[in-house]
Amino acid sequence: MKPWIKNLAAFAVFGMAIGLANATPSAQEILAASDLVRNPDFPFGMTNTLVEYRNGKQTDSSTLGIYSKADNKSGQFRSLIRYLAPVRDANKLILYSGKDLWFYDPSSKASIRLSPQQRLLGQASNGDVVTINLAKDYQATAAVEEDTQDGDRQTKHCYKLTLGAATPDATYHHIDMWVEVANTHPVKARFYTESGKLLKSAYYRHYQNVLGSDRPTETVIIDGLDPNWVTVMRFSDWIKRDVPETWLQRDYLPHFKPE
Repeated sequence: MKPWIKNLAAFAVFGMAIGLANATPSAQEILAASDLVRNPDFPFGMTNTLVEYRNGKQTDSSTLGIYSKADNKSGQFRSLIRYLAPVRDANKLILYSGKDLWFYDPSSKASIRLSPQQRLLGQASNGDVVTINLAKDYQATAAVEEDTQDGDRQTKHCYKLTLGAATPDATYHHIDMWVEVANTHPVKARFYTESGKLLKSAYYRHYQNVLGSDRPTETVIIDGLDPNWVTVMRFSDWIKRDVPETWLQRDYLPHFKPE
């Protein structure tokens, strides 16, 4: 092959690579990238502190210890949640494994099935406190670039994603989500019922370097009807750790002892 032909072929391959690198990602790819921002891709533990506010005044709070790891087959997270505070709830457990969500009370030694939509505290539902890969439960059908304000009223250039529930176990019927174009950081989301009623809005804030990546360490949830009803989730004490398979079995809940 003549040198100029070889050079032309190499240039064409190089041009294709540049074109692919600059191609706009699909809505589903953007959603999956935002999941990696919110969640580590390895087993981990953390503390989730929830505080409820009404008209600017604190009305309730709860602190949870969370242990999570992704299922090898589905890619969705499985989590064990332990109540740390208040004292009246200490050592109660919630298990999220596959399609099942169980609540265990050591005083009664009974486990009951829960719905992800049930409120845990304020506007935070059971489905909000467990670790979720949204791309596994929702199909993103649109990605439109637009500017929006984040939780600190700063303007961010984002992809607006429209998410529809792809499984019957998804916590919400559909979601609008804004993901920053520059870094795939989740900025905010709105959660809707099947009838189109706005249930709540969430803002992902206070990004810090956690376990090797910038992640939101606070989520502010605002009621869809009453903007003065606010729940704040603060995430701390992140640690990469083993999550034993036995911890994620319903039959093991009565025997669980935190390390």
